[in-house]
Amino acid sequence: MLDEAALLARVQAPEGEGREILDAATREVIGRAPVQSEEELDAAVARAKAAQPAWDALGHAERSALLNAAADAIDANAEALARLLSREQGKPLNGPNARFEVGACSAWLRTNAATVLEPQVLVDDANLHAELVYKAAGVVGAISPWNWPMMISIWQIGPSLRMGNTVVIKPSSNTPLSVLALVSVMNEVLPADVLIAVSGPGAVGGRLAAHPDVAKVMFTGSTEVGRQIIESSAGNFARLTLELGGNDAGIVLPDTDVSAIADDLFWGAFINTGQTCAAMKRLYVHDSVYDEVVDALAEIAARTPMGPGLDERNVLGPVQNKAQFDLVAQLVDDARAHGGRVVTGGEAAPELGELFYRPTIVADVTDGIALVDEEQFGPVLPVIRYSDIDDAFARANAAEVGLGASVWSSDPAEAASYATRMQSGTVWVNSHGGLHPMVPFGGVKASGYGLEFGVEGLKSVAVPQVVSTPGRSS
Repeated sequence: MLDEAALLARVQAPEGEGREILDAATREVIGRAPVQSEEELDAAVARAKAAQPAWDALGHAERSALLNAAADAIDANAEALARLLSREQGKPLNGPNARFEVGACSAWLRTNAATVLEPQVLVDDANLHAELVYKAAGVVGAISPWNWPMMISIWQIGPSLRMGNTVVIKPSSNTPLSVLALVSVMNEVLPADVLIAVSGPGAVGGRLAAHPDVAKVMFTGSTEVGRQIIESSAGNFARLTLELGGNDAGIVLPDTDVSAIADDLFWGAFINTGQTCAAMKRLYVHDSVYDEVVDALAEIAARTPMGPGLDERNVLGPVQNKAQFDLVAQLVDDARAHGGRVVTGGEAAPELGELFYRPTIVADVTDGIALVDEEQFGPVLPVIRYSDIDDAFARANAAEVGLGASVWSSDPAEAASYATRMQSGTVWVNSHGGLHPMVPFGGVKASGYGLEFGVEGLKSVAVPQVVSTPGRSS
């Protein structure tokens, strides 16, 4: 078991080298991330390609045992990992944050290890026996984001390794140390070169997506970069799983009991200080309960502790980086200029730190302003009034993206009856953003394609093959 200092020493660049990484809350230097080149990326892919046949040959049972051992290693180093994650990404230790994220890493790995993907018998008659089997793709290139850097990396790594692939992962330049540390801990038990992390600028990620020896690319991030990944991967025909931006809508139906849903509404939007792809980014509320919902959300926002993540009392942290902070502030200012009513928040909190922005509820806004139409990815929620249910669904579906959505009601059956009207990969009833390792997750429209989690997630990192043999009478 390592402490945070020992873990950091293991993965950071030597003194005088690399790039300084700042604490998201205090802006103090945490450490130095290695800055690796495209040539070093090429070497990593070559090593992973060489290691893949032996890893595949181990078979599912032995690979699953090693994934469970990797999960044990994560659990043994959980506190050091959580503290490094809290400092680099900004999320507090407590609440649905850093400790939660590290715990999810081991839990997801164990689920990957336990999930079975059996051959599917397609035809079995006198003339033909045909099965659909799934084989390893080869080398998986994974590109992970800065908002949930460890957990989303595991979403990419776990199923890929389970199916016999090797993985080269490129973490976000904003949060490289967290992923390097996670990979280092896992590599205490995994065979050499089965899992390799390469830290570098965006060009390294572009090279990974376009690499001729990468058979599968998994990317979580913005729609804009996702389009670039599609173009980059065209030359090598790599299979893609893209989990891209979302501007998730929630709809509160008429006469809903607000007191019963207020806390879940808040956390559906503000988990990880709003920096979650499948968080609720805009909320449509019927006239009959609009004012009550706005007031309830504002009250929760005002009393929820925000501050540096290592303070055990806090459950909301800073915006992770300056560019995102500036975007959040700009969107709120623009909403205010267009008549939006800032009910609570609406300003920076410099006494907490440079990148803290108070949790903000903006009322009396509508579609057509940037805060509603664009993904804010921060601690701000616009609340939009509606009177006609059909109109509310039309407005919710007008976005070019479709990752998640939610419908809220005192009658869950009524809410569920509306769910399929949402144009999104997932629709939740009376919650938003909850994920389960056995329930497939993915987007539609410009939120990407491909599924993660469960059996479908294993299929997505494998190559299907049909095996046809003579039937029983032959």
